[in-house]
Amino acid sequence: MAQRDAHNAYASGAFGLDYAAAPLLELLDQIRNSAPTTLLHVADLALVAYVAYRLLLLVRGSRAWRIIGGVVTYLAVWLASDLVGLRTLHFILDKGLLLGPVAVVILFLPELRAALEGFGGFGLWPERLGGRGRDTAQDTLDAIISAVKQLSSDSIGALIVLERERRLDEITRTGVTLDARVTAPLICSLFHGQNPLHDGALVIRGDRIVAASCRLPSTDRTVKSHLHMRHRAGIGVTEETDAIAVIVSEERGNISLAWGGRLRENISVDRLTSLLKQMLLPEEVGEGKKRRLLRK
Repeated sequence: MAQRDAHNAYASGAFGLDYAAAPLLELLDQIRNSAPTTLLHVADLALVAYVAYRLLLLVRGSRAWRIIGGVVTYLAVWLASDLVGLRTLHFILDKGLLLGPVAVVILFLPELRAALEGFGGFGLWPERLGGRGRDTAQDTLDAIISAVKQLSSDSIGALIVLERERRLDEITRTGVTLDARVTAPLICSLFHGQNPLHDGALVIRGDRIVAASCRLPSTDRTVKSHLHMRHRAGIGVTEETDAIAVIVSEERGNISLAWGGRLRENISVDRLTSLLKQMLLPEEVGEGKKRRLLRK
């Protein structure tokens, strides 16, 4: 009898323990079953955030920011007019939203094209498979610096575009194909006033002069009054691509450098050499510092 009571008491305690632990076990089971789905959702959000970040980088510093600001303002007024009760204004703005997708395509056409081209930068379509040019060598950089120094000394206007990751085939097709080795005398002669190729930009890919007398997209931003078409074109090409533009002023002989849609004016030859080394020679600087430099 005593043995039966002891057994019943043990079973009752064990059952009570199992009953108390049931919610915890059920919770653990739910976490285990939902873990793959949760990880999938986290990966989904991370990919969307990364794509949005890269797309914003593509339009950074360009007129697209002003367009985005206008769209946000339009939507804010549309929502506010409904909340306040401005029915007529809300009706007009609401009808305008019907044309929204078409308007976005028209307004963002250059940026959308750049975004599609920029998917190569996501690592999905390696540009090396497309025949990307070689890295710039030290002797090529020395030749460019020597030519810029001479052009600046003689106050000869020049616009030299240095291709980086993104190929500039659309731009080189607008000029005269050369495919010549980069040398200082050749660069100087191309920008001499008597040369028929002195107008437009010179495009360099790796250690080769790809084309001369190329037409570049001009920036839509408001720039300083003393900056003319050569500087506007240098800024414009760096807004739409990751290229670097070296500009020599014909009026003052000043040297300017444009990258990432930004322009650094009136820099010395030594400073130009230092910046180009950091941007073009991979062994000169780590990738982290190079990215920080290009964001400045």
